[in-house]
Amino acid sequence: MKNSIKVERAKHKMTQGQLAGLIKVSRQSINAIETNKYVPSTVLALKIAQVFGVRVEDIFALTEED
Repeated sequence: MKNSIKVERAKHKMTQGQLAGLIKVSRQSINAIETNKYVPSTVLALKIAQVFGVRVEDIFALTEED
């Protein structure tokens, strides 16, 4: 799965730490999701989308490997 969290963070001038604080996870969790080392739960994906005011599909997309 690919994601555009880093792009959305840049649009909103937000650090990994700030995003993590808003959704109550560690900064390391955000980093792991951004670098595709961790696939977020549905709840976490929904929280991320809510912070940015977009749909989950606007941030997360399946790849051919999925």
